[in-house]
Amino acid sequence: MAPPPRRRERPVRTLVTLAVLTVALFASIFAGTRWGDASLTPNLALDLEGGTQVILQPVAEAQGDVTAETIDQAIAVIRQRVDASGVAEAEITSQGGDKIVVGLPGRPSEETLALVRTSAQMEFRPVLVMGGAAPTTQTAEDPAAEDAADPAADPAADPAAEDAADPAAEDAATDDAAADATAEDSAADPAAEEPAADAPPSDQPTKAAPDNPSDIAYYVTPAVQAEFEALDCTLPENRTGGVPGDPDTAFVACDQEGFAKFILGPVEIPGEEIAGATSSLGTTSTGASTGQWVVNLEFTRAGTPKFTEVTTRLASQGEPLNQFAVVLDALVISAPSVNEVIPNGQAQISGSFTRETAATLANQLDFGSLPLSFEVQSQQQISATLGSEQLQKGLLAGVIGLLLVVVYSLFQYRALGLVTVASLVVAALITYGVITLLSWVQGYRLSLPGVAGLIVAIGITADSFIVYFERIRDELRDGRTLPAAVEKGWERARRTILASDAVSFIAAIVLYVLAVGGVRGFAFTLGLTTVVDLIVVFLFTHPVMVLLARTRFFSGGHPASGLDPRRLGVDAGRYAGRGRVVEPGRVSTAPSATASAREPVAVGAPGQTIAERRAAARAAQATAAPPQDPPTTADDAPTDGRPEGSDR
Repeated sequence: MAPPPRRRERPVRTLVTLAVLTVALFASIFAGTRWGDASLTPNLALDLEGGTQVILQPVAEAQGDVTAETIDQAIAVIRQRVDASGVAEAEITSQGGDKIVVGLPGRPSEETLALVRTSAQMEFRPVLVMGGAAPTTQTAEDPAAEDAADPAADPAADPAAEDAADPAAEDAATDDAAADATAEDSAADPAAEEPAADAPPSDQPTKAAPDNPSDIAYYVTPAVQAEFEALDCTLPENRTGGVPGDPDTAFVACDQEGFAKFILGPVEIPGEEIAGATSSLGTTSTGASTGQWVVNLEFTRAGTPKFTEVTTRLASQGEPLNQFAVVLDALVISAPSVNEVIPNGQAQISGSFTRETAATLANQLDFGSLPLSFEVQSQQQISATLGSEQLQKGLLAGVIGLLLVVVYSLFQYRALGLVTVASLVVAALITYGVITLLSWVQGYRLSLPGVAGLIVAIGITADSFIVYFERIRDELRDGRTLPAAVEKGWERARRTILASDAVSFIAAIVLYVLAVGGVRGFAFTLGLTTVVDLIVVFLFTHPVMVLLARTRFFSGGHPASGLDPRRLGVDAGRYAGRGRVVEPGRVSTAPSATASAREPVAVGAPGQTIAERRAAARAAQATAAPPQDPPTTADDAPTDGRPEGSDR
């Protein structure tokens, strides 16, 4: 049975594919520099470039609640916010046990700084009153009111003018004038003013206790109503957020977009009761997509019964009492209506969401709540903690390591070492392009630990080439030609390279997940360069070796090629047939009787394959077999019924 045909090697096509991918990578970067905010160099992290430092301190009301656990929770929330904004390599640490220091590399955007500065305690409050964003308080400068207050402005309305000829009317006018004079004296005397006109609205509820958190008669006092009417949510300064109000009283807040304002009831569910939130396309009861983006909200085990109780009450109310407001940093980020009772703690917020707005709301719900309220103690620009000198030393160490690898490759493999040098150059080019692209697209920043990961990658990449070249040499020692040795050596080296890089990649993933700070930068570059190593070995090194095996310089075993048979321990002067050379004491994998007679056979000689050992054993048995009996005559033919010449 003939062996299955081997897949035809197409090294030129593979190299062209790699070249196209590399050109596309750098073309994207150049396009970003022309039509976007991309750069031709990677962004640097805080330790190499400097940036902005923000120090947060708990507000005075929360000082008693500051513990190591709450500080750690706050750091985790702030880190999630910063990472979600696309900023990498931020340094977030505690200071003095009660402060949080946030270091953002480069020039962070105002949105990112707002995420850090925002106290962002999330609360769920019922909506009591909803109105337009503009203030609704009547002003004192009302022309109609002025006209009504001044009877003299309308002569026809002055009865004294009409009845001037009447003596009784004159007496009445005299009395009226005296009364007017008395009124003027009273107005001129501040002590005579009526105190009720300037007294602040009452802040006392009209009931002894509320019926429920949506009780307007209890929570909407005259003072709250006056604050609501005076609030102007069209002003940007009123939509910057602030410290949340008393959780047990009504609270007046603006919509974060400035479209509406609200009077909200007391806090019914704190933000800590949210188990998670995601955004997705909505589906119908049959599983079909609605094409509308929604936010899926899930509460914790403790928050589920609270949410069930809230939805049970709100579902029976009319607008706007059937709404509950999601309050983040004293701003209403969403106020959805409750259409039905939700008993399982899994709600879905729908509306005119886009993909971006749904994702933003989901992120705010997912990690928007801090365990404490913070205020900004200081914000300042800081210089690089390590600076350009340390970066130069790190790059110098990488260059020295690269030169040592090049020297070793040229010494050990001669011209074959140039393949190693070219592969390292291609790997460095691809790695640089990927890091630069990630800096533009994902906000990645290269730190000094990341530079260390790139230096370690030089050894990992060189190790793959050494494994491949040594496999080729082993196949040449076994008597194969160079094209056959490249093919067979690649089959064996490929498994070793994949296993080795898989171990490195898994280690990088574990380190990235478990570590924080700069160590994650090292793990990221280690994993990235491991993937690049596989790309280069499969799409560059192996195709180049296939092409070189077809040249006379390498296939002929030139002394400068690195594949000289004498240096490999192969006697190139002895030919075993089928394009194979054999060391002294070896046989070919399929020796003939004539070849066995010419060549000495040594069973178990060093370097033999299993097939060669079996062939040598068979040849040794044939040589040591006793001489056969002389040919029999016709009279001595067998009589057991088998045909003549058959094998017993």
